[in-house]
Amino acid sequence: MPTIHKRFDETDKFPFSLVYQDTKSPQRELPDHLHDWYEIVFVYSGTGTFFINHSFYEMNPGDVFLIPGNTVHRAFPDEFSPVTSSAIFFAPRFIQPMEFGESHSLLRCFEQARKSKSYKLDTSHDERLAFSSLIDVMNQEWLNRLPSYRAAIAVRLYDFLIALNRMALPVAEHPRSSSAEPPPWIRTILDYIDAHIGSQQMSLAELSSRASVTYAHFSRVFKQHTGMNVSEYILIKKIMLAKEKLMLTGDTISSVCLSCGFESESYFYKKFKLITGMTPVEYRRSCR
Repeated sequence: MPTIHKRFDETDKFPFSLVYQDTKSPQRELPDHLHDWYEIVFVYSGTGTFFINHSFYEMNPGDVFLIPGNTVHRAFPDEFSPVTSSAIFFAPRFIQPMEFGESHSLLRCFEQARKSKSYKLDTSHDERLAFSSLIDVMNQEWLNRLPSYRAAIAVRLYDFLIALNRMALPVAEHPRSSSAEPPPWIRTILDYIDAHIGSQQMSLAELSSRASVTYAHFSRVFKQHTGMNVSEYILIKKIMLAKEKLMLTGDTISSVCLSCGFESESYFYKKFKLITGMTPVEYRRSCR
């Protein structure tokens, strides 16, 4: 199943969405997907595994997951004890900079998660109660839509982010390892793909040889743990790199195509639009 680029309405003046206390079975969970908005997932009950970027985590009650924009992720709920969770989505522009003499942004916890490749935060009992209460209030404000309900939701989200940033500080100093560890060669290969995604072609045969496992075993275990086959994973990583270059540099489309390892511009355009819903030119224009 191909990776989904989940799209939100970027023209909305209130770029926020909440999926409240949703129970996901393996049959209802989205396949591997990514989106430009930031996401916070809070787990109430159940168990499962979360694949984020190229890390694997156990999902347990009280866990909080930080998913920066443009990050591939997928949850694998347990068949007999599926996860019930709330997911908060918001565009980066929703969080306005505040000049209070502090240099850091409220989005710092997401950037730390991306930098350290540690996307999970453990919570204390009091933190769980506080997060659950903030989400409850956001949901009630959204349902009741009383005057200034959008401002009320924004205030609760800011409170949530302040708490997450304070929690993330010790994690940044001592990054935690993933708790749902796959075979060691999986992490080695995922790191290798990340390091060489734009510089060379990578075949299944070459990667399985590098992992010192058979072609068939590599293919089966890779998909079992990531939810994607190798070619899908490599393609989505190339698209993620292309999105960053289109957004952050002034490189030509042709240059971006070559630097991300695509064989031709026509193939690049085709795959980019398939995954993002926009051409590279349209995506760059939307970012600006």
